[in-house]
Amino acid sequence: MNPLLAHLHPYPFERLRQLFASAPPKPGFAPISLGMGEPKHATPPFIQQAMVDAIYNTPSGLATYPATAGEPKLREACCQWLQRRYGLSLDPATQVLPVNGSREALFALAQTVVAPSPTGQPAPLVVCPNPFYQIYEGAALLAGAQPYFVASDPARNFAADWDSVPEAVWARTQLLFVCSPGNPTGAVMPLAEWQKLFALSDLHGFVIASDECYSEIYFRDEPPLGSLEAAAQLGRADFKNLISFTSLSKRSNVPGMRSGFVAGDAALIKPFLLYRTYHGSAMSPVVQSASIAAWGDETHVVDNRAQYRSKFAQVTPILAGVLDVALPDAGFYLWARVPGDDAAFARDLHALYNVTVLPGSYLAREGPGGNPGAQRIRMALVADTAECVEAAQRIVQFVTSRT
Repeated sequence: MNPLLAHLHPYPFERLRQLFASAPPKPGFAPISLGMGEPKHATPPFIQQAMVDAIYNTPSGLATYPATAGEPKLREACCQWLQRRYGLSLDPATQVLPVNGSREALFALAQTVVAPSPTGQPAPLVVCPNPFYQIYEGAALLAGAQPYFVASDPARNFAADWDSVPEAVWARTQLLFVCSPGNPTGAVMPLAEWQKLFALSDLHGFVIASDECYSEIYFRDEPPLGSLEAAAQLGRADFKNLISFTSLSKRSNVPGMRSGFVAGDAALIKPFLLYRTYHGSAMSPVVQSASIAAWGDETHVVDNRAQYRSKFAQVTPILAGVLDVALPDAGFYLWARVPGDDAAFARDLHALYNVTVLPGSYLAREGPGGNPGAQRIRMALVADTAECVEAAQRIVQFVTSRT
């Protein structure tokens, strides 16, 4: 067996299952899960119809192997979306590549980018925010790299303190994962932060992987700044050492399609395509057809965003009465401070009120100041509004009963 597998931590939801095993919920409450960030809004019918049409009305249908690079029409649809969303003009042949969801692509990029150190030399580093999406760590470990978790500042919505990273760490860094809007905090990186990271990348030569799967669910008047957009504003039209990751899962409520794309530096896209060709990660033709339809329509995205805005406007004030929690910049998570131990809070809430939340410490690693997720919980407001409001009301009952 690959010895690197032994370095992987249990996934947060496996840890949650083990936590709940010792305290099953009492009868009387229907289960409500705010634990997993899995979109629950209805999939737009036109996307479903596009998939059905691709099966029955397309001559090739499912009868041919798809190309790893995807159909030209899909890459063009992705570029057209980038133009509408960010005002960018990318080459569909060299700067865009369809992927089977951002999760698998984030993992695969690390396997493409990270180069092993010579014998006797320290392992390469992959730098991650803390708290973070767990795939970053697993991707780094299985690529033979060592993850380095950057300290975060709770006073600035857990923004990464890039200035705290020693020069010796940056010198060994081959890949930097960032997430904006962030998981779990919903924070959006400003232009000045991108400028800092681009300067560090230029100095040390590492690749920046920008996870932007929550970019279309936001609460500000203006949409979140994207990494490619930031690069263009700073005069980096070639997107040197930068790859952005986006997905239809949250934007269009199609997590089961596993569809997204990467875009950016053509010099990185080319070897990434080579890796994916051998890895066998081509997107199904019917998923490609449905994806073209989804990327070409914004009406359903506006409606989806309105649903989240209405839901958060109702739920956040309820929870703010008993917890330290506020409306995020973007995304569909609430990141709340809780009294006492976060894992015990989640366990007891589930046992007494049958509401599932994710302990914040499961989404972070120990650092100089402790675990930044400690005494925090992440709540995914993905279910319908009535269910989320009911969950919030149960949490209020739970908290007030303990004080």
